[in-house]
Amino acid sequence: MLREFRFSHGLESYESYDAVVAECRRAERLGYDAVYAADHLGIAAPFPLLVAAAQATERLKVGTLVLNAAFWNPALLAREAATADILTGGRLELGIGAGHMKWEFDEAGIPWRAFGERADHLRDTVRELGRLFASDGYEQEAGMRTRFGLPALRPVQRTGFDGAGPPLIVGGTGDRVLDIAAEYADIVGIAGVYQVRGEPPGTMRLGTAAEADERVRHVRERAGARADRVEWQALTQMAVVTEDRQAEAERLLERFGPSMSRDELLECPFVFIGTVEEMAEQVMRNRRRYGFTHYTVHGPYAEAFAPVVARVRELAARG
Repeated sequence: MLREFRFSHGLESYESYDAVVAECRRAERLGYDAVYAADHLGIAAPFPLLVAAAQATERLKVGTLVLNAAFWNPALLAREAATADILTGGRLELGIGAGHMKWEFDEAGIPWRAFGERADHLRDTVRELGRLFASDGYEQEAGMRTRFGLPALRPVQRTGFDGAGPPLIVGGTGDRVLDIAAEYADIVGIAGVYQVRGEPPGTMRLGTAAEADERVRHVRERAGARADRVEWQALTQMAVVTEDRQAEAERLLERFGPSMSRDELLECPFVFIGTVEEMAEQVMRNRRRYGFTHYTVHGPYAEAFAPVVARVRELAARG
């Protein structure tokens, strides 16, 4: 049985609570299923933003896409996540990654490690979160909880982390991170951008359709029986409504550089160019080819992509 489509978009940075409310209510009105907060310096802290987003809406899931594991002590992250899951009424989706912007590590005074070490830390963080979510709290406070009838701090949801916490999102493009996704994630995100070899960390290029094929195959092989139970998410890098796909693709190549041809850009599953109908048909093709049923678009493209969301649901309802 095919999984139903889901659509989400990223939240930006805001100057007021009213702006957050307006953005999240717009997302709900446009038919999106979730909104996600990033974890970067210079923008709003994720967990307070998500609590505000949930308070402003009726049904939206809220999540992190994704936390930089190096920024977080697992014990403190478990506290933040459990609290957010409680305050959002069990609507949290917890996304965690290895971090890729070296300047943020430098500014935060956190040592920049080789990718393998960052991936190992991500795996350790996921495992420790699972242990903490499954526990009945800290032994040192058990007496106090018993005396005053206080519950242990635990997530509302018991679906992710082997039935101990909220759904877990892990995504990326590298083998090490995708191996972690294959083993633990409820939602596997294929990011669609790659570090450019020889360039400073954070210098990215778009991935091709062939690379997406290979990345999905890599995760499926390692996930085994889990592969058909996880949700496959694609991070949409751009959505441009136009009557002339070819001409628009040529124009966009000037921005993306010579890393791919026009035809490769038009085939890329992480970029949508064309009419609403053409983009909706691409979403349907991508489900057949890759298994993607969850698309997350960057915030600036959320309104342009909303008619595609509605059209895909019409096509899906027809079978």
